Amino acid sequence: MTGRAASGGPQPLRNFVGGEFVGGKQTFAKASPVTGEVLFEVAEADGATVDAAVDAARAALRGPWGRMDERERAAVLRRVADELERRFDDLVVAEVADTGKAISQARTLDIPRGAANFRAFAEIVASTPNESFTTATAGGGRALNYSVRKPVGVVAIIVPWNLPLLLLTWKVAPALACGNAVVVKPSEETPSSATLLAEVFAAAGVPDGVFNLVHGFGPDSAGEFLTRHPGVDAITFTGESATGTAIMRAAADGVKAVSFELGGKNAGLVFADADLDAAVAGSVRSSFTNGGQVCLCTERIYVQRPVFEEFTERLAARAADLAFGWPSDEATVNMPLISAAHRAKVLGHYDLARAEGATVLTGGGVPSFGDARDGGAYVQPTVLTGLPATARTNREEIFGPVCHVAPFDDEEEAYALANDSEYGLAATVWTRDVGRAHRAGLRLDAGIVWVNTWFLRDLRTPFGGVKASGIGREGGRHSLDFYSELTNVCVELS
Repeated sequence: MTGRAASGGPQPLRNFVGGEFVGGKQTFAKASPVTGEVLFEVAEADGATVDAAVDAARAALRGPWGRMDERERAAVLRRVADELERRFDDLVVAEVADTGKAISQARTLDIPRGAANFRAFAEIVASTPNESFTTATAGGGRALNYSVRKPVGVVAIIVPWNLPLLLLTWKVAPALACGNAVVVKPSEETPSSATLLAEVFAAAGVPDGVFNLVHGFGPDSAGEFLTRHPGVDAITFTGESATGTAIMRAAADGVKAVSFELGGKNAGLVFADADLDAAVAGSVRSSFTNGGQVCLCTERIYVQRPVFEEFTERLAARAADLAFGWPSDEATVNMPLISAAHRAKVLGHYDLARAEGATVLTGGGVPSFGDARDGGAYVQPTVLTGLPATARTNREEIFGPVCHVAPFDDEEEAYALANDSEYGLAATVWTRDVGRAHRAGLRLDAGIVWVNTWFLRDLRTPFGGVKASGIGREGGRHSLDFYSELTNVCVELS
């Protein structure tokens, strides 16, 4: 993946433009979240490189790629999925190195979902029908109206560092299924699997320029150059809300289509009739998976008062027992945060919680290992209680392994507490009451409501948030609607 430089040292991870790997005018270092040591250098794309990537994408639309029909594109996506599976072990190594996550998670979630995304959208684009209507005309005749899908054009895809390959393929697969060409900017924190994906596309025989990759940062770097580029037709972004706001300003100049999946301060509701074993286990997963670095993680948990004390004690005990270890250890659950800078941010929130009067039931600090991991970005899984809903700890997204637990008395209060947020991405509900489960779906301000589960996804279903958590929906035909333009064709028959 890295090759060798002329000096004999490791060559930086490079940009991929028009089917070729290219360097940059300067490089930046990528450090290991596990130990803090520098793993490799990455070539930062300058404005000229981004220009070349957009031009290559535009040229691909005018070439053979632009003349393929849905079934031909679906066949290309299946070849990509096959090649992803062939490079499975390499992708696992890259994903673990970039993020520090447990190898067991990369093997069972991140990499398999990457291949599954290409297979799923190959099926969806080949089988999704378009609308047609027969219309009566004023003269007593008939007209046929039918819709056709056309590519949007060049799509800028910007993805975060928490689930880098999974989220990248979640966007690239439907974009290509609809016939677009893409320019991808991965997070500067996770460049490896995206670079490998470029190799996968080349090996799968995808035409040059269909997939382009530029490395760099946001302001005054590849991210800003890409989102402000006049040759980009649409922008899709997953990340924090503040960055989404900046991208939306940039997109306004050309009235570009945007799809945003942004931050969350997700609520979990545990009712007294819930299966408490399942609710505790599910809340441990929803709060601490991936180091809490998932936009869908639960940071606010509200528990009905009769079971509040028992639930809280059991949750804290489970959090304290979560296994630390090296990423290569199969039993490892806890992973480091992505960087020292992000760890400082999360620890700042821990300090804020204490200053606001929180009771720390477990965690709240940094683990000590006595080995190289002490140079990494680890923090302890943390369970808090005792804060009002107005506390900053309960209102600002922390994006770490932490949750605050508070009691409620009745169903109406539970919905009010859960909805008291500027965000609205996801919610979990733990109850045996079927009627309440359905009411929760209607009453909660969230794009996704999970009942007695968490993180269970059907790739055909709509995915996205409300309020400050995003714009638009992805998944199934909802993705097709963003990545394609619908044209109505009206033919008068008689």
